[in-house]
Amino acid sequence: MNKNYEVVIGLEVHVQLNTKTKIFCNCATSFGDEPNTNTCPTCLGLPGALPVLNKEAVKKAVMFGKAVNAQINKKSIFARKNYFYPDLPKGYQISQFEIPIVGKGFLEIEIGEEKKKIGITRAHLEEDAGKNMHEGEYSKVDLNRAGTPLLEIVSEPDMRSSDEAIAYLKKLHAIVKYLGISDANMQEGSFRCDANVSVRPRGQKEFGTRVEIKNINSFRFIKQAIEYEIQRHIEAYEYDEYEEEVVQETRLFDSKTGETRSMRGKEESADYRYFPDPDLLPLEVPDEFFEITIPELPDEKKERYIKEFKLKEYDAGVLTADPALAKYFEELVEKGASPIMASNWLSVELLGRLNKEGLNILSSPVNSDKLSKLIARIEDNTISNSGGKKVLDLLMTEEIEVDVAIEKLGLKQITDEGAIEKIVDEVLAQNEDKVAEYKGGKEKLFGFFVGQVMKASRGKANPQVVNKLLKSKLS
Repeated sequence: MNKNYEVVIGLEVHVQLNTKTKIFCNCATSFGDEPNTNTCPTCLGLPGALPVLNKEAVKKAVMFGKAVNAQINKKSIFARKNYFYPDLPKGYQISQFEIPIVGKGFLEIEIGEEKKKIGITRAHLEEDAGKNMHEGEYSKVDLNRAGTPLLEIVSEPDMRSSDEAIAYLKKLHAIVKYLGISDANMQEGSFRCDANVSVRPRGQKEFGTRVEIKNINSFRFIKQAIEYEIQRHIEAYEYDEYEEEVVQETRLFDSKTGETRSMRGKEESADYRYFPDPDLLPLEVPDEFFEITIPELPDEKKERYIKEFKLKEYDAGVLTADPALAKYFEELVEKGASPIMASNWLSVELLGRLNKEGLNILSSPVNSDKLSKLIARIEDNTISNSGGKKVLDLLMTEEIEVDVAIEKLGLKQITDEGAIEKIVDEVLAQNEDKVAEYKGGKEKLFGFFVGQVMKASRGKANPQVVNKLLKSKLS
């Protein structure tokens, strides 16, 4: 990043709320059904069909507002946002403009050891559009998604790097999953981001020319798109004859090339001709919604893990980044695993293997019951730590119980001191010259003796017992 310039980033995130039915009709919101099967006159925009607001969507919006320290407006208004796309049947979208349900709030991100507040301008309810599909010479429209409830969350332009933007998005992603208001599946489009990026000379108060990068659906692609735009803007400042002038516009990100390209000129709010929807009364949030208790959120859970389980801050952060991961960890502890062992075996060993296979904790072939039993066998010295890794590798590929896996791999440790002492005595007798060198001050040879004993026992001797006996006999 060129130190002569400052980046300004604001993000708009569209979260599909996981209600069973759409925001203004009774059609199902299920993903992956046959095209145009979850439709009715209302979400198709047919004449005479009237919208009726989904109460659950309102409740979920209020929960989000409470989670980000935001003002929740008792009264808000739905408006018509007028624009034409093939996947928008009515020719307008029902959204909120002047008075959204959620007003100003904030959340806190961590960059290294520093914490920073990122302001949230608003979060408003609206309906999703359908989906255009292009197959060869034909373009088709699937309207199953049309009318799915969205919560659009608009940040303040408070982020100054792609790293800050990703930290904000990951925190937002975790919050909506902890609240249970969305599955936040980026691949299925239920958590989508538009990034607004501009660059200005450092010290300048006025914002630079802003571009919007539309509908990016992975953290990696969002980071790439922002960094590409930053470099493009800086080059436009640096070179008078730069081939591509920066103008206010909407751009698309091409994940194959890692570049953005122009999509259309950027509309202003006046272009949408907002006006209150005459078919919907102003929304008045029921009093009981303000009393909703929200679950423990990532930051609170992280602090609890540090205090209650004595975990390091980084480890607690990894475990609380996803509610499913935190649930798995707590199940391990409930089943008897020590918190430190549970943290290490979950966040390092199991997650490492899942990431390699492209899986997540919900699709893990090793459930918490099996991993807790594996940890127990390590803690009671039935197997060694390295043996535990071999067992976990087998559990990842076979439907097998932990004790059966240990027997199958022949990893059960020798813990009988008498049996281990016999092996130690044989090793020392076979290496009298090395024993003399050790006693003469060459203490680095201790590792050699440990290795010989482990080799003689085929790795089955308990390392703690081996160390204890060797120290006793060599002293």
